[in-house]
Amino acid sequence: MNPPFTFPADAGPFVWVLLALAFIAVVFAVERTMFLHRGLILSSDFIEGVKNNLKAGRPIEALTACEESPGPIPRVVKAALLRSNQSEASMRAAAIEAALLELPVLERRLGTIATIGKIAPLIGLTAALFSGFHLASALRDGSIYASAQNIFPDILSAFANAGFSLVIAIGCSLSHHFLVGRVRSIVLEMEIAAHSLITFVHHELPAEKNSAKP
Repeated sequence: MNPPFTFPADAGPFVWVLLALAFIAVVFAVERTMFLHRGLILSSDFIEGVKNNLKAGRPIEALTACEESPGPIPRVVKAALLRSNQSEASMRAAAIEAALLELPVLERRLGTIATIGKIAPLIGLTAALFSGFHLASALRDGSIYASAQNIFPDILSAFANAGFSLVIAIGCSLSHHFLVGRVRSIVLEMEIAAHSLITFVHHELPAEKNSAKP
């Protein structure tokens, strides 16, 4: 009776490389998910608070709200707010510059997750080819013609490595797609927040001040 095949002990040396890549991908995916979740605040609620402070003539409190709120959206709003006494184009330029500085932070480690998803199947294929080479060499030597017990370990190892590598690739692809979507959501919220603030400062707030004059 053939001994049972155990994973990963009987899958060969390549499976440990795959396990290390899977661990790195899981750690990065979890860390990015938590980081992006903290950074995605509702821009509408945040902007309303900033607008209320500006309406009341409290620009310092508006800047303080930006500094105390987590995530990239308040930092973009703060950059625009610091130039609220300048032209609309100057405020937009400051917001764009701040957003460009935030993008590398938001996209950090996403490339690593995508790369792991691409190379994992190649490693699994390499492991399968080595198992097949070992099996073919043994068959050529004529040492295992009579016993399937010596054939199945290489076959099962090839299947295990190939299958596990595909599972890693699928997981990385789904994680990368999800995280890219979160980054796009944050970028959209940054654009909405900056546009709303700039429009308010240069168009709505002056109108409110003029209407309030006797």
